[in-house]
Amino acid sequence: MNRSTLLLPIVVVLVALGLSSIFIVDEREKALVLQFGQVKAVKEDPGLSFKLPLIQDVVRYDDRILGLPTQPLEVTPLDDRRLVVDAFARWRIDNVVTFREAVGAEGLRAAQGRLDRILNAAIREVLGSVPSTTVLSDDRTPLMNRIRDIARTQARALGIEVIDVRLTRTDLPEQNLAATFARMRAEREREAADEIARGNEAAQRVRASADRTVVELVSDSRRQSEVIRGEADAERNAIYAEAFGRDPEFFAFTRSLTSYERALRGENSSMVMAPDSEFFDYLKNDQGR
Repeated sequence: MNRSTLLLPIVVVLVALGLSSIFIVDEREKALVLQFGQVKAVKEDPGLSFKLPLIQDVVRYDDRILGLPTQPLEVTPLDDRRLVVDAFARWRIDNVVTFREAVGAEGLRAAQGRLDRILNAAIREVLGSVPSTTVLSDDRTPLMNRIRDIARTQARALGIEVIDVRLTRTDLPEQNLAATFARMRAEREREAADEIARGNEAAQRVRASADRTVVELVSDSRRQSEVIRGEADAERNAIYAEAFGRDPEFFAFTRSLTSYERALRGENSSMVMAPDSEFFDYLKNDQGR
């Protein structure tokens, strides 16, 4: 009885030590076996592994591709036009031993801080070597590849592989937006004023041409009407002359009738003449003599 009582704690301790010496490595992670802070083993393959209990510890690191968005960064391209830039990097732990030696016990937080500084320096270096029009263009792939290559080279010392870097935003600083918009508005207003002036000039030319055409048409019409009227008057006079030549007495008679018609219209006018006046010759002579 006493022997069983003594063996039970020993068995429990042995079982606990045995369990504490076993650990499982997930397929999404890498593990380091540390002994007094020194790396004793690297476990990169998933499965069951062993360590010395109480003496050795296991530190796990994510083996997946991780993302790191950078903070907004002000850069100055070649043309001294300041821009605010955001970037997003994809990275993974490539050498877990180097990573541990570089960042120590702080792990991912320290690695992200140092990688953020590396990215910021690479962004300033690359974007500072080109004009702002290149940074603001639609095709920025060459710039992003240059930033990635610089960051990848420097991040190797941390045991990190930089897989990709993307510029997510390239804008003007807030204090420059109002001035830029005002300049753009003034430029558009100037272009609109130029277009209006050119339109008014074209309208004036069209209006002047139309007025000139009207004057020419009216003048030509009047000339033609005067010619026609003159021809008609000449033809009328010719007819009168021919009629007068054929029968002068009849011509005098019709002229008298026309005079009677115009003079005796019954309007409020008075005519004083002697009854034996020549004006009434055809009225008082039944034979027209």
